[in-house]
Amino acid sequence: MVGPLVGNQKGCRVGWPGNAGIRVTIKSYDAVVVGAGVFGCWTAWYLAQRKQRVLLVDAYGPANSRASSGGESRIIRMGYGADELYTRWSQRSLTQWREVLETVGAPLFHATGVLWLAGEGDQRIQQTRTTLKLCGVPFESLNRRDLERTYPQMGLDGIACGILETTSGVLLARRCVAAIVRQLVDMGVEYRVARVEASFTGSGVPGITTHSGERLVAEQFVFACGAWLAKLFPEVLGDRIFPTRQEVFFFGVPAGDSRYAPPALPTWLFQEDQYYGMPDLENRGLKVAVDSHGERVDPDTQSRIVSQQSAKNARAYIARRFPGLQHAPIVETRVCQYENTSSGDFLIDQHPQAQKVWFVGGGSGHGFKHGPAVGEYLVARMLDRASSEARFALATKNTVQQRAVY
Repeated sequence: MVGPLVGNQKGCRVGWPGNAGIRVTIKSYDAVVVGAGVFGCWTAWYLAQRKQRVLLVDAYGPANSRASSGGESRIIRMGYGADELYTRWSQRSLTQWREVLETVGAPLFHATGVLWLAGEGDQRIQQTRTTLKLCGVPFESLNRRDLERTYPQMGLDGIACGILETTSGVLLARRCVAAIVRQLVDMGVEYRVARVEASFTGSGVPGITTHSGERLVAEQFVFACGAWLAKLFPEVLGDRIFPTRQEVFFFGVPAGDSRYAPPALPTWLFQEDQYYGMPDLENRGLKVAVDSHGERVDPDTQSRIVSQQSAKNARAYIARRFPGLQHAPIVETRVCQYENTSSGDFLIDQHPQAQKVWFVGGGSGHGFKHGPAVGEYLVARMLDRASSEARFALATKNTVQQRAVY
C-alpha cells in the first residue's frame, strides 16, 4: 500500500504541495515494487533471483493489518472445479512455498488437508475430482457414510459427498510474507517503509518520488497494492477493482477437546453454503468465514470492527455445522477485504499508457496461495517478454462483477 498520489495520470508532474524546498535525492534500480503483500514480495523474490537491483517499498510494512495479505491464516487448496490453470498454479505455488519456508525454522505451513463438501450431484465437485486426477493431485473421495464416520463433529445436513485434498492445508499468512521479506533483504533486495507521494504516467517519465524526498528511478515499476490499486490509478482501475469488506470469526473450542484440531478436523469448505474455515491451529480457535462478497469499502476508512449481524450469522452457522460449538465463545474477529475483479481472475498487466508500469492484483479472495506463481509469471513477462494469459489482461476487467472464479 502507498500513500495518496499527487499529480494525475495524464501529466508528468512529480512532487507535492508545500514541500518544494525539500532536497530531492535520486536512486535508481532495475525494478521498484510498491506493495509488500504476497504478490509484491514474491515478484521481488523472482526479480532478485534474476540478479535485478530491486527496491521493495510499503507504507505500513509487509502484510500489515490493513492489507489483504494480513491476518493469521490462508487456505492453500488445489480444487478449482474444471479450471486447470489455477489448479496447476496452486501446485506450483505449494512447492515454492514449502521450499522457501523450509529455511525459516518455524512451521508456517500446516498440512491439515482440505475437505470439500457438497450435495448430491454437485457439478463443481465432480469437475474438481476430474481436474485433480488430471493434474496428479492426491485426494480421497468420501461418501456420506465415510464423512459421518470420519467427522462426527460436523453437521452434514444436505451433504452427500466430499473430496479430501490430503496434501493441501493452511499458510500462516502474515508470518509467511514477513519471512519472505526477511529473505529478500538477505538476498540483497532493498526494503523500506515509505510513503509514495507521487506517481506518473507516460513512457517518458522516469520515476516516482517519496515523502522523504527521494526520487526513485527504475527500468520498471510494479504496483502490487491490492485494494489500493483503484485509488492509486482511478482513471484506469477505479471502476475495475472492487474492494469488499470481509468478516472473519474464531470460535473457542471446549477445554481439552481435540475434535476441532488437526488431524481430527481438516480445513473445510461447504460448496453450497459458501462458508469455509480452518481447524483450531495454534490454539486460536475454529476459524469461519463466508466467501460471498461483502459491501464495497474504502480500505483507508472502513471500520475494522465486525458487525453484530455478521456475528449472529456466524453463530447460527456454527450451530448448524458444528453443533458441539453452538455455545462456544467468539474469541477473536477480523475485518479484512478482498480486492475483486469482475470475473475473479487476477489482474497482471501493463499500464495502458506507460509500458514501464505493471499492475498485479485482483486477488479476489483466492489469491494468497498463488503468490509464487504470480511472481514467477510476472517476472517472466517483465524480463523475458513471455507470452501472456488472456484472462489476466486489463482489457478483460469489466465494470460489472460477474464472478466466475472461486
